[in-house]
Amino acid sequence: MRITSTTVSLIALAVCGAPTIAAAADAAPVSQGTPTPTTAPTDDDADDFANEIIVTATRLPGQVDTDVPPVLELDEADIAAYGASSIDDLISQLAPQTGSGRGRGGRPVFLVNGQRIANFREFRRYPPEAIRKIEVLPEEVALKFGYPADARVVNIILKSDFASREVEAEYGMPTRGGTSTGQAELSMLRIAGPNRFNASAEYTTTTPLTEGEREVVQADGSEPTVATDPNPADYRTLVAKNQELEGNVTWTRGLGKDGLGGQFTINGQVTRNVKRSLSGLDTVLLTDGVGNTALRALDADPIMRRTTADTYSLGSSLALPLGAWQFQTTVDATLGNTESQIDRRRDTSALVTAAAAGTLAIDGQLPTVPSAGIDTSRSQTYTIDTKATLMGNPLHLPAGDVSATFAAGFKANGIDSSDSRIAGPDVSLDRQRVNGSITLGVPITSRREGFGAAIGDLSLNLAGGVDHLSDFDTLWNYTAGITWSPVERLSLQATRIVTDVAPSLTQLGAATLIDYNVPVYDFTNGTTVLATVTSGGNPNLTAETQRDWKLSANYDIDLFDRTSFRVEYFSNHSTNTTNSFPVLTPAIEAAFPGRVTRAADGTLLAIDQRPVTFAEENSSRIRYGINLFGRFGKAKEAVAGGASGGGRGAAAPAPASPPAGEAGPPPGGPRAGGPGSVAAFDPARFAAMRAQFCNTPEGQVPDISQLPERMQERLKGEDGTVDPAKVAQARERICSADGAKPRPQMDPARFEKLRIALCPEPGKEPDLTVLPESVRDRLKGADGQVDPARLKALQQRLCSMTPPGGAPAGDAAKQGASGGQSGRARGGGSPGFGRGDDGRGRWNLSFYHTVELTNRVLIAPGGPELDMLNGDATGSGGTPRHKLELEGGLFRGGIGGRLSANYQSATDVNGSALPGSSDLRFGSLTTFNLRLFMDLSQQDWLTGGGDPGFWKGWRMSLRADNLFDTRQKVTDSTGTVPLRYQPALIDPVGRFVEIEFRKVF
Repeated sequence: MRITSTTVSLIALAVCGAPTIAAAADAAPVSQGTPTPTTAPTDDDADDFANEIIVTATRLPGQVDTDVPPVLELDEADIAAYGASSIDDLISQLAPQTGSGRGRGGRPVFLVNGQRIANFREFRRYPPEAIRKIEVLPEEVALKFGYPADARVVNIILKSDFASREVEAEYGMPTRGGTSTGQAELSMLRIAGPNRFNASAEYTTTTPLTEGEREVVQADGSEPTVATDPNPADYRTLVAKNQELEGNVTWTRGLGKDGLGGQFTINGQVTRNVKRSLSGLDTVLLTDGVGNTALRALDADPIMRRTTADTYSLGSSLALPLGAWQFQTTVDATLGNTESQIDRRRDTSALVTAAAAGTLAIDGQLPTVPSAGIDTSRSQTYTIDTKATLMGNPLHLPAGDVSATFAAGFKANGIDSSDSRIAGPDVSLDRQRVNGSITLGVPITSRREGFGAAIGDLSLNLAGGVDHLSDFDTLWNYTAGITWSPVERLSLQATRIVTDVAPSLTQLGAATLIDYNVPVYDFTNGTTVLATVTSGGNPNLTAETQRDWKLSANYDIDLFDRTSFRVEYFSNHSTNTTNSFPVLTPAIEAAFPGRVTRAADGTLLAIDQRPVTFAEENSSRIRYGINLFGRFGKAKEAVAGGASGGGRGAAAPAPASPPAGEAGPPPGGPRAGGPGSVAAFDPARFAAMRAQFCNTPEGQVPDISQLPERMQERLKGEDGTVDPAKVAQARERICSADGAKPRPQMDPARFEKLRIALCPEPGKEPDLTVLPESVRDRLKGADGQVDPARLKALQQRLCSMTPPGGAPAGDAAKQGASGGQSGRARGGGSPGFGRGDDGRGRWNLSFYHTVELTNRVLIAPGGPELDMLNGDATGSGGTPRHKLELEGGLFRGGIGGRLSANYQSATDVNGSALPGSSDLRFGSLTTFNLRLFMDLSQQDWLTGGGDPGFWKGWRMSLRADNLFDTRQKVTDSTGTVPLRYQPALIDPVGRFVEIEFRKVF
């Protein structure tokens, strides 16, 4: 994103009280992760701004320095249009853009101000209002920060001055009723430059939902035959009762003056979760002496599982500049304790004996059967993960600097588990792993550097790493990629990734759990049964090898405000893959016969669903998508003079600026338009000065006598002679491709909006949020707060200026509303400064389509190969060939709405073709989610059009998930829905409506 140079130049003039000859912005590109020093304006600085050429920066402080184009960029106004209540909420809405089509990674890699963080929990509760910009970058960028290239990178750039206290309450329930969820949250955040502090507390509760409340049809032979017995469906939960309490504190401190010495962060979080789930009732089949039978429920005391999980997390990060290098280290430690208490099934043998002997009527009242006690399953897990990176540019090539990242890490994790139902010793597994990697970004050609410009921008990305595990010896990985941008709007990438992956300790050693009365569809017999299901870890799993290709293209289209199109091709090949136990098709049962228990008549009794290893998996897919951003409605007309009243009318007209190429007044001379007007820019004089300075051969000191006096002083050392190091730094800034770009003409409408914000009616405070961060920083004193004297000086100068071109203020606003200039960054950068406040509405639309080309699984060497796109399955259903993701919204005047949709095509799962078996068809599924939100402080019907008073900071949101209450329809070959695939068992909640009230102080 490019800060609009004209606007910043204007403000710099007002701050310093003197004309400038070039655009003023951040003085130079900021090195990755290094805070930008801020200097308040002084009297000496006034002359500097009058005489010094200041080059516009191409990046905001905190942006990721990479040649790879972003998938998505959002500025403050774009973020506001999402109506999110937290960064966590915002990221969930950006799932189509932040999700990776590679199919390997999970959550995106997160950065804050271009720096690695210990954990997402550090900032997940920040309000979106604290964000200045969001960048979503492709998977390859993760390598630069020491992560594997299996997840996209989300960089959150925060505002440098922000404070809020927040109260939030939510309540939601399905429109069918039965269960509800309530949530309350308190949080506070303070950002003061490099220093941040955030604390939050959240409580969430969910009430249970049973099969009886959804009228789930029970499996044959599972319901009591005596009418007075309780119905087990009323005691089997679809949604468990759940309560969770979470507390989080994060503190970030800048080191050294203004944070230039680095940054330190520490975060702590405690979470307690209590869950209660029901598994039906104890039943017994009684047979009397003449052969009559009755299935009886002993009583209304359900089989219950009570699970309590406590999690303690501590994370920290440290970032330090080491000369020209950036050093970052993170540590994240988590301790989890989980205990489950499961009711044992009671012994009913005495009842069976009594019924057979005729001493107990099979349909009469049953005697009390004592409790069999409880079984206890416990697990304790710990993780300590540290990583250190050193990032810099060790070598300069004709096409630019080579970037290098050296990463090293240590991770220790373990699991101790026990279960009173399992004979033998407790499980205790520990793993230590040491890893290291090197990543290089090598520029080959560059338009910016003028080397091989006819080819465009071409660069190589190379990475290699080693991972030594205490229980899996040594694993290797390497990545090789090429990025080519033949023209500015188009970027092409090709990446080869080879990685060895070990199964997790949870997959190896999680506590074994046994669940009773679980509905399972038996493909062999074409029936639904209540089976006993075993889950947990499998210590016999092996390491996996992944060999992937990724090809992608990104193109920025000059359509609406900004539009970008992206297409990606992925090819994955894996051997010895670790998987959850697949759906029990005949092919899977044949491959894993020891995992299935059947009765003598073939009835399915039990399944062991602990993880398994597949010999080989191969898949390929194409994913393409488009992101569009635009505006609608008519811009508001600005009031002449910048405010309604206040004694300031439209200033007198001023002469127009001279055309480009004509000489303007010399520095320090009379300004066009008089004392209060904006100085004209003489591009010819600027070009001549730049050429004379930049044409001096490398290694020689240029003649600086033609430069303004203040610039000459800046280039000299303490001894009064020219300092070659300072000259080299100035040459890099002024002689770059960006330094050659002329300043665009100023948008009068933006100038007028600036006056309205900073020159309010008497008694009202100016709105400083419209100022670029670099200018706000100049207004601050030593205590980090805005200095009233500096603010007053800025207002005096700015409020007395004449708009460019001499047009009255109100007319200037009208002219600029339709013809203003705006900067645009590659990859869909945010529009120029001021455009988000013209009263027009915003809209955006994102659409992504994934097409599975191939998907095959080899269960074992020489064993069956499953074609996942043609009737075979390893999951709950087949693999859809097509997936669509749609997300878009409108926002204007504090009112917004967003609609998201997800579609997956139908699939088939083949049966065994034996008598009683049946194929299953999983129908296509389309779901819509709707979000409506309203900023109450902007609604005149509430506030009366004046001071919002009580309504200040209030926002109301209404959310409807699965808007049309759709569920996937599953049918067998006769068109009948199997009991296991009843809609309520697939999705017991359905349409879920939630209302939220949020107050930000």
